[in-house]
Amino acid sequence: MTSMLMNRRHLIAAGACAISTGVPGLIIPASAQGLAPTPSMRGGSNNYRRGAPIVDKIGGGGFWMTGTVRRAGDGAPLQGQRIQIWAHTTEGYERDPQSHGATLTDENGVFRLEMPQIVPAFGQPHGHLAYDSGDFETVFLRPVMASAQQKALEAHFVLKPV
Repeated sequence: MTSMLMNRRHLIAAGACAISTGVPGLIIPASAQGLAPTPSMRGGSNNYRRGAPIVDKIGGGGFWMTGTVRRAGDGAPLQGQRIQIWAHTTEGYERDPQSHGATLTDENGVFRLEMPQIVPAFGQPHGHLAYDSGDFETVFLRPVMASAQQKALEAHFVLKPV
């Protein structure tokens, strides 16, 4: 009986060592699982305009749309990615050309675009954002604000290569 307990202990200890040191095939490191891509949101593509121009600001400004763009899997920031932004604002409706604009991400994958204050449409203050440049799968987002008094809204993209 003593030899059986010793063997069982050795087996358990050996298994624990193998798992903790990452013997190939036994476990997959957490980093290999990666960051999942952002799914498109229902209603995100409403009033989308393909090819909206890259602008420094939409209208008179006063409200900031910000966020990040990263690659699915490793989460690396993506520089130079085009993000289109539009919303129902104090200066126009979602469908109006002057309510649309695009911006590019910086070296850290961050984007910022100033625009007029977002106001409720269909009872909800919300913005629309799209990635549609072709290197990655298209994603449409429609984040809803907690309050129409907010002066900024964030949206984050994790893009999957095509």
